[in-house]
Amino acid sequence: MFCKAFRVKASTAIKGSDRRKLRADVAAAFPGLSAEQLVELIPNKEELNVIRIYTHKGEAVTVYADSRNPILFEIEKALYPTVYTLWVYPDLLPAFSTWPPVLQKLAGGADLMLPGVVVPSSGFPQVERGTLCAVTLLGNRAPVAVAAAAMSTAEMLAAGMKGKGFAVLHTYMDHLWEYGDKSPPPTLAPLAADPAEKENAEDEEEVEGKKPGNSVSTDTPQHVDIGDLSLKEQNSCAIVMGKEELNENRAAETAEDDSTGAQQDAEDSRTPQEQMDVLFNQCFFHALKCKVKKSDLPLLTSTFLRSHMFSCCPAGQQLDIKKSSYKKFSKFLQSMQHQKILQVKELTKGVESIVEVDWKHPDIKAFAVPEGFSSASAAQDSKSEDREQAYRAPEIIPMYGVSAKMVPLFQDSGHRKGSILSGSEVRNIIINYVKTNELVDETNKNFVKVNAILCDCLLDKSEQDEVSHLKWDDLVSRCLERLQPLHQVTFFGQEPIVRKGNIEPIDITTAQRSSNKKVTIIKNLELYGLDPQCVANILQQKVQASTTITPVPGAKDRVQVQIQGNQVHHLAKMLLEYQLPRKYIQGLEKAPKLGRKK
Repeated sequence: MFCKAFRVKASTAIKGSDRRKLRADVAAAFPGLSAEQLVELIPNKEELNVIRIYTHKGEAVTVYADSRNPILFEIEKALYPTVYTLWVYPDLLPAFSTWPPVLQKLAGGADLMLPGVVVPSSGFPQVERGTLCAVTLLGNRAPVAVAAAAMSTAEMLAAGMKGKGFAVLHTYMDHLWEYGDKSPPPTLAPLAADPAEKENAEDEEEVEGKKPGNSVSTDTPQHVDIGDLSLKEQNSCAIVMGKEELNENRAAETAEDDSTGAQQDAEDSRTPQEQMDVLFNQCFFHALKCKVKKSDLPLLTSTFLRSHMFSCCPAGQQLDIKKSSYKKFSKFLQSMQHQKILQVKELTKGVESIVEVDWKHPDIKAFAVPEGFSSASAAQDSKSEDREQAYRAPEIIPMYGVSAKMVPLFQDSGHRKGSILSGSEVRNIIINYVKTNELVDETNKNFVKVNAILCDCLLDKSEQDEVSHLKWDDLVSRCLERLQPLHQVTFFGQEPIVRKGNIEPIDITTAQRSSNKKVTIIKNLELYGLDPQCVANILQQKVQASTTITPVPGAKDRVQVQIQGNQVHHLAKMLLEYQLPRKYIQGLEKAPKLGRKK
């Protein structure tokens, strides 16, 4: 539900009477919490806010947050805990375990399929369809997801552990988690009934001491009506490792324990930052050696990271550039460019691409693919990863730059020529300026008196002798019109980029070629983090028509996708499924009209 960015509508502090009501609602929803735990979760005096948000699908959600983290969210008057709350009360919900590699799929918007659920020797907790559950990773009792059971425990076993098991609502690493302090899950040891079982678990496939369920909430489990939640795409699923393959991998790990002990000791002596640097180098060379081909170039750096390097990350580990010494992926690529391994260019302003790779470089040739990966299957893995990897539309925010003419209006607030502001910041500065200079009309507070500075900054010459008052809305809109237009683009996992002017929309046009054949032409995909070659490949498979990538006439270092026939309808469906706002797509009206049925 929160796998894509959401929009915050309003945020207000919760007062005493509302806190008591919220505490009563939490007590009713989670009867396993004691009175002390309820006061700890919903304190009497500490900061507590209610935030109204809209998800990327337009669903209204209420979020309750303390001074650091969101603690609860509410959908259609039903309360759900966040992972931050479950880390404090890990036994609040009945829990089911899955394998660590599945987490990345869940955070990307997938539901949890039953083949990915670990069956403990003690059995599953007894739940009914719609029961609210926690999802944990094998070996750690700290929940990483909140989900609603898609079937009862008995139905899961009767189905042979096949099909969708849980509709995932919220996960560690999604945008609701990012709204907090972004802390990682704590390490909570699994509950073990017998020390001998815990020791045997290291050599067996199933973890004998694992007990996902807890009596805190199993007596009165919370239910969610699955039919009312349109939270996930129906075809989303978590693809997991089969048991036979897992057994083989574990057997291999057991056989190598003695020979790799010294290496593990050396790794343990490294700082977390050094370990992340090593992981980035490993995934970088692995991706170049096994995943990227010369025909893929130029390749967007964001696509290289998301679709190639992530797929080379070993199971149970995650790439996080902020935990490395580089801090930014662009700086990591710069270091590789200095070593003459590859060349990165800004083909489109603000969007970098890998344009050249030296596959004969000694470091690439000397790199050995880690065991568990095979060069033969690398290309196939890359293709499946490209299909599975969900594209995340960038967050685009209009921004404004202070021009020389507008400096007198903004200098009192500490801004100067070239300062970059959001629309809300501009509005607040104008309101403060008017109130500080006592310019609100005493007789009609909907109007503002125009002083000398407002006159010079906001009025045309023909208006300066005639206009003495402006409405609030007119005042703000005139100010925004006279500021330099900018826009900020934030791609997933990257730093925000501010560019001049308004962002160009994805331009879709149709044209006629020889023999009166129509073609569809798509431009400006790179501005939105879409790889033109990937889009061309997907369209080619969907509509079974030939595609080509050609330079944009009159534009340096720009390419366009051309596909046979009028494919505007298929292209529009694909772009809108990517959650790109319709206002950033130009030419949808050129789709062929469907004939009327007779």
